[in-house]
Amino acid sequence: MAVDYTVIVVYLAGMLAMGWWGMRRARSKSEFLVAGRRLGPAMYSGTMAAIVLGGASTIGGVGLGYQYGLSGAWMVFTIGLGLLALSVFFSARIARLKVYTVSEMLDLRYGGRAGVISGVVMWAYTLMLAVTSTIAYATIFDVLFDMNRTLAIVLGGSIVVAYSTLGGMWSITLTDMVQFVVKTIGVLLLLLPIAVVKAGGFDEMKAKLPTEYFDPLGIGGETIFTYVLIYTFGMLIGQDIWQRVFTARSDRTAKWGGTVAGTYCLAYAVAGAVIGTAAKVLYPNLASADDAFATIVKDELPVGVRGLVLAAALAAVMSTSSGALIACATVANNDIWSRLRGLVRSAEEEHDEVKGNRAFILIMGVAVIVTAIALNNVVEALTVAYNLLVGGLLVPILGGLLWRRGTAQGALASVTVGGLAVIVLMATHGILANEPVYYGLLASLAAYVIVSLATPATDAAVLAAWRDRLAGRSPEPVSAPVPTHQ
Repeated sequence: MAVDYTVIVVYLAGMLAMGWWGMRRARSKSEFLVAGRRLGPAMYSGTMAAIVLGGASTIGGVGLGYQYGLSGAWMVFTIGLGLLALSVFFSARIARLKVYTVSEMLDLRYGGRAGVISGVVMWAYTLMLAVTSTIAYATIFDVLFDMNRTLAIVLGGSIVVAYSTLGGMWSITLTDMVQFVVKTIGVLLLLLPIAVVKAGGFDEMKAKLPTEYFDPLGIGGETIFTYVLIYTFGMLIGQDIWQRVFTARSDRTAKWGGTVAGTYCLAYAVAGAVIGTAAKVLYPNLASADDAFATIVKDELPVGVRGLVLAAALAAVMSTSSGALIACATVANNDIWSRLRGLVRSAEEEHDEVKGNRAFILIMGVAVIVTAIALNNVVEALTVAYNLLVGGLLVPILGGLLWRRGTAQGALASVTVGGLAVIVLMATHGILANEPVYYGLLASLAAYVIVSLATPATDAAVLAAWRDRLAGRSPEPVSAPVPTHQ
């Protein structure tokens, strides 16, 4: 394993070096939080694909393939569909808003102060998303070094917190681009063909497995519908995803770069399911389906290649973890802390916010690591995150983009009613039940429509300013750079 260890150590050291490089670029709030809104198509596509395809998509996607066969692709497939829908229908308008958070968009659209409450819901989502990725470090480092779970979480989490804190979005963007390349080579170009060959090819796989393993709908219609509701719609409104849209150089980059990334996700979904199906042939009696990825990598790949594929899994986890971490910190600082303190900073003072946001990444990073150590179930944590997101924020966000009659009061009622309904139903029906997101979403929609129609329409001046931002006619204020000491 010496060669594999070397590959991993070099990779981790490279992540830290890129964090240091990013620190030299992150000299303003815009540079630190959204990479100066300067990413071109290639880098935008790679980093967007990297953030949405995390540990759940890689380790979990292979696990679903092990359990259900080719239909196990549906979870990751619906993530790709959501990214395609976001890119084609909404990303151009989102990019033109020139904001930093989803809550800022809600304030612009409704002219009200639903920002703190929506910020709390979004913060909870991004925190749990970061936690699920951080928990996944334990699986990977256990395979690599037979490491204690807590130590693995602390080690992996500390590396992500370090490079994210140093350079913000510039560090995360550069590391994500490397991670995208590593994942593509490790999973698509190496593990996929090797797994199929080791399993004897598709004919042998079909001979050894039940026919339902090759049924595209074998996982069940209700499960597929739930995936669409949670992941496809979740892709449309998550702060971690929107913050990447904000990095695009232009609305055209956001639209077409995101379309490429979404298409890549569809291919990645199929690859994970096929690898999992091959693992079922090779190891039919694993204790847990989620062990399929680590087992096939550890036992079937040659030295060096094994290290690269494990680095690919680590890359998948790190990209989602870092993206969720900066999103969590951005929301905590800009939507909650600053609003509660009533702070209003001028453009000339904006450089002070780099230190503030850097401090919040560090604080949120520590919170994520501690929470990850305390929790064991990745699926439950991820379900909580997406239930809160979709049940609480989908309706007011899409309503604001699509329905002119929506009001600030309607949005506030929607967030509150939907969020509370999800929490109560998760407590009564169980976290993994379908009812929380189903009925929470319906309650949110009902509250939004009824309260919006019962309250005065949004002020014409607010709507006019909103239309100007959507059309790109209101430029982002120029932020002052941080003085250098060279």
